[in-house]
This record gives sequence, C-alpha cells and structure tokens, in this order.
Amino acid sequence: MDAIIVKIQEFLTLYGIKVVAALAILILGRWVAKAIRGILRRFMTKRNVDETLVPFLCDLTYAGLIVFVVIASLSQLGIQTTSIIAVLGAAGLAVALALQGSLSNFASGVLMIIFKPFKVGDYIEAAGVGGTVVAIGIFATQLNSPDNRKIIVPNSKISGDNIVNYTAHTTRRVDLVVGVSYSDDLNQVRNTLNAILAEDERVLKDPAPVVAVLELGDSSINFAVRPWVKTDDYWAVYFDLHKKIKERFDAEGISIPFPQRDVHMIQEGGSA
Repeated sequence: MDAIIVKIQEFLTLYGIKVVAALAILILGRWVAKAIRGILRRFMTKRNVDETLVPFLCDLTYAGLIVFVVIASLSQLGIQTTSIIAVLGAAGLAVALALQGSLSNFASGVLMIIFKPFKVGDYIEAAGVGGTVVAIGIFATQLNSPDNRKIIVPNSKISGDNIVNYTAHTTRRVDLVVGVSYSDDLNQVRNTLNAILAEDERVLKDPAPVVAVLELGDSSINFAVRPWVKTDDYWAVYFDLHKKIKERFDAEGISIPFPQRDVHMIQEGGSA
C-alpha cells in the first residue's frame, strides 16, 4: 500500500506541475487571445474598416490564436504535437483544395471591401450584369437590376472583370446625338440646342455643355449634345431633353430626318 502511495506521489510530482502549467497556458492564452481580438476590433473600427470585414477578421484571428494556445498546452503535457501539426496542415490543404472556388471568392471579397471599388447604393456593371449594389458579402455581392431582379454574383467574377461604377462621382455627362436635315441652318440648330440646355436648371454651367457637329451622315447632319448634370438627375434629364428637342424643333421648323434603318424595315415588312 505504501508503495502505491509513493507511486501516486511520484506521478503527481512529475505530472502535476505539467498539468497545472498546461491549464495555466490554456487559461492565460485564452485571455490573451480575447484581448488581442478586442484590440484588433477597436483598431479596425478606428480605421473605418468595413463592418462586414471586422467581425470576420477578428474571429479568424481569435481562432488561430486558440489553436496555437491548445498546441502549446498539449506540448507542455509532453504530448508530441509535431504529428498533430502535420495532420492539421494536411487537413487544411485538403480543405483548401476542396474549397478553392470559395476561397477565391473570399479573397476577392476581402480585397473589394478593403479597396472599395464600389459601395452599397452604387450602380455598377460587372461580370456581364448591371444593377444597384445591395450588399457586399465575403463570398458574393448582391445587386438589384433596374427591373427589380435580385442578382447574386460571386466576388471572384466581379474582381476578375472590368467594373464600371456609374455613381462613383457626383456628376455625369449626358451624351445625345441629334440628327437634322442637310437643308437646315446649322447655326439655328446650334442656337436652339444651346437655348434648350440653358433653360434646364438641372444642366450644370461648369463644366459647360458642348453642342457641336459630330458627323455628316448618309441622311442627316448629326449634332453631339453633351451637357453635364448631377448623377441623380441623369436619367430625368436624358428623357426630358429628347422630348424638349423634338417639340422645339417642330415649333421652329427644324426637321429631324426619318432614320434610314426604319425605312428599310418598313419596305421589307410591308405597310406600317
């Protein structure tokens, strides 16, 4: 009996300190990991890092630190952690290969959140689709099309293609092409177009609008009409200018030639 007690005492003396040290490492390491996560969260918040990215990076950092703490604790107990690290590495590699597409989307999402080529509320064209950005996720971005369709685009598709952000700036240029007959007075046409633009308060004075002869077409002389407007007014001005130009041209006897392609369509298709 005394021999058993001695053996137990020897075991506790040998491993008791290791167990206490391992528990201390586990508890202290967990506390340090939480503290680092809090510091990282406050740092990213002060730096105005996107709200979508902050919790994800904080949790990812915390998980990595906890794995390190657990391995250090096991090592203190005398357990060989080399094989454990090798198994974790192999498992990580297998998961990475299996989730290659998802990891690509994740990396693209992180880069987009950091560099901000667009933000929620912007109208963009990317990956062959266009729409208003509703949400920028870690793996995919959600758009709403002009006809109110929900579009989910993988982030790797967006970052791997050209991105056109129509609302990145506060102003946009409206580009119109207005055709008039060869018999019309070009000075009169230019003055009329300038007057129409001057009457619209939404057309900006700076930069000044441009009205100039663009080309001599087959059946018309085409004018380039290029006013600058606030981005929010773009489509309203675009539609209104077409209507105003037609009405003013009719009132002043300026003719707008019938499109040549429509004439061919009528001839090929019979009577309109």
